[in-house]
Amino acid sequence: MNLPPYQQAWLLWIGVLSAWTFLLFGFDKWRAGRGGARIAEATLCWVSALGGWPGGLLGLVIFRHKSAKGSFQLKFAAAFLVWAGLLVAGWRLGGGR
Repeated sequence: MNLPPYQQAWLLWIGVLSAWTFLLFGFDKWRAGRGGARIAEATLCWVSALGGWPGGLLGLVIFRHKSAKGSFQLKFAAAFLVWAGLLVAGWRLGGGR
Protein backbone atom coordinates (compact mmCIF):
# COMPACT_ATOMS: atom_id res chain seq x y z
CA MET A 1 0.00 0.00 0.00
CA ASN A 2 1.54 3.25 -1.13
CA LEU A 3 0.25 6.14 0.97
CA PRO A 4 1.19 9.78 0.55
CA PRO A 5 3.64 11.10 3.18
CA TYR A 6 0.98 13.07 5.09
CA GLN A 7 -1.15 9.92 5.49
CA GLN A 8 1.88 7.93 6.60
CA ALA A 9 2.69 10.60 9.19
CA TRP A 10 -0.95 10.70 10.34
CA LEU A 11 -1.08 6.91 10.77
CA LEU A 12 2.24 6.93 12.60
CA TRP A 13 1.00 9.68 14.94
CA ILE A 14 -2.20 7.79 15.73
CA GLY A 15 -0.33 4.51 16.18
CA VAL A 16 2.32 5.92 18.51
CA LEU A 17 -0.12 7.97 20.56
CA SER A 18 -2.55 5.03 20.78
CA ALA A 19 0.20 2.78 22.10
CA TRP A 20 1.24 5.46 24.60
CA THR A 21 -2.37 5.99 25.72
CA PHE A 22 -2.89 2.25 26.14
CA LEU A 23 0.21 2.10 28.34
CA LEU A 24 -0.97 5.09 30.37
CA PHE A 25 -4.32 3.39 31.05
CA GLY A 26 -2.53 0.20 32.10
CA PHE A 27 -0.08 2.07 34.30
CA ASP A 28 -2.88 4.03 35.97
CA LYS A 29 -4.80 0.81 36.62
CA TRP A 30 -1.66 -0.75 38.10
CA ARG A 31 -1.09 2.30 40.32
CA ALA A 32 -4.74 2.30 41.40
CA GLY A 33 -4.32 -1.21 42.80
CA ARG A 34 -1.23 -0.23 44.75
CA GLY A 35 -2.25 3.14 46.12
CA GLY A 36 0.43 5.05 44.22
CA ALA A 37 0.29 8.39 42.47
CA ARG A 38 -2.27 8.27 39.67
CA ILE A 39 -2.50 9.76 36.22
CA ALA A 40 -5.04 12.56 36.09
CA GLU A 41 -8.26 11.86 34.17
CA ALA A 42 -7.66 15.06 32.25
CA THR A 43 -4.32 13.69 31.04
CA LEU A 44 -5.91 10.43 29.91
CA CYS A 45 -8.62 12.33 28.04
CA TRP A 46 -6.27 14.85 26.40
CA VAL A 47 -3.85 12.19 25.21
CA SER A 48 -6.85 10.29 23.84
CA ALA A 49 -8.27 13.36 22.14
CA LEU A 50 -4.98 14.29 20.48
CA GLY A 51 -4.64 10.97 18.69
CA GLY A 52 -4.59 8.13 21.17
CA TRP A 53 -8.30 7.43 21.39
CA PRO A 54 -8.09 3.90 19.89
CA GLY A 55 -5.46 2.94 22.47
CA GLY A 56 -7.54 4.49 25.24
CA LEU A 57 -10.57 2.47 24.19
CA LEU A 58 -8.46 -0.67 24.14
CA GLY A 59 -7.17 0.20 27.61
CA LEU A 60 -10.72 0.66 28.89
CA VAL A 61 -11.72 -2.75 27.57
CA ILE A 62 -8.61 -4.82 28.36
CA PHE A 63 -7.76 -3.34 31.75
CA ARG A 64 -11.41 -2.63 32.63
CA HIS A 65 -10.12 0.71 33.81
CA LYS A 66 -12.50 3.61 34.32
CA SER A 67 -15.19 1.55 32.61
CA ALA A 68 -17.72 1.92 35.44
CA LYS A 69 -17.14 5.61 36.12
CA GLY A 70 -19.89 7.54 34.35
CA SER A 71 -18.25 10.94 34.60
CA PHE A 72 -15.09 9.62 32.95
CA GLN A 73 -17.11 7.89 30.24
CA LEU A 74 -18.66 11.25 29.38
CA LYS A 75 -15.25 12.93 29.21
CA PHE A 76 -13.89 10.06 27.13
CA ALA A 77 -16.83 10.41 24.73
CA ALA A 78 -15.99 14.12 24.37
CA ALA A 79 -12.37 13.12 23.71
CA PHE A 80 -13.65 10.88 20.92
CA LEU A 81 -15.47 13.82 19.33
CA VAL A 82 -12.27 15.88 19.40
CA TRP A 83 -10.28 12.92 18.02
CA ALA A 84 -12.80 12.34 15.22
CA GLY A 85 -12.82 16.05 14.38
CA LEU A 86 -9.03 16.10 14.15
CA LEU A 87 -9.13 12.98 12.00
CA VAL A 88 -11.59 14.56 9.57
CA ALA A 89 -9.72 17.88 9.54
CA GLY A 90 -6.41 16.13 8.90
CA TRP A 91 -7.94 14.14 6.07
CA ARG A 92 -9.46 17.20 4.42
CA LEU A 93 -6.37 19.35 4.83
CA GLY A 94 -4.31 16.56 3.34
CA GLY A 95 -6.39 16.50 0.18
CA GLY A 96 -8.93 13.80 1.10
CA ARG A 97 -12.52 14.16 -0.05
